[in-house]
Amino acid sequence: MVKNAVILPPKWNNGMSYPIGQYECKLDAKGRLMMPSDCKEQFGGQVEEGFVLRPGSFDRCLELYTYSDWKRVQEKLGTLNPFLRANNELLRKYNAGAMPVRLDATGRLQIPKMLIEKGGLSKDVVLTSLTVKMEIWDKAAYEEAVNSISPERFEALTTETLSNLNFGE
Repeated sequence: MVKNAVILPPKWNNGMSYPIGQYECKLDAKGRLMMPSDCKEQFGGQVEEGFVLRPGSFDRCLELYTYSDWKRVQEKLGTLNPFLRANNELLRKYNAGAMPVRLDATGRLQIPKMLIEKGGLSKDVVLTSLTVKMEIWDKAAYEEAVNSISPERFEALTTETLSNLNFGE
């Protein structure tokens, strides 16, 4: 067994899984983000294939996908009827600004300037995990977004969204 290896549950090894955690990071003057070692370890071999960054769908942040997960999303989007205007508008907007990125030899993720601006990122950022992607936020904006959800709203969201899911599998 490899020393210090991160062992993930079997379901997590077949894509569409992201590191567990929230990481406070810094962007350097050239727009590079040092990927935390724990986060990088959890990605495993997916680090080698690279990532895709795009502007956030609903918030002023960036979405980070592994390259293979980005391809899966694009395959699903490719099933939309291209002869419907709404589908083309959705695809155009969704893919606008998406860019492939890689970690450099020292483990830094180069974030293109245009995406730094679209994501509203400053020096202090938060890298946080969702189930099908990660998000990169300006630290102050992230704290504001998380704190804007009241305990009552969180309870309602949890009840509405999760009450019909079976977690016993």
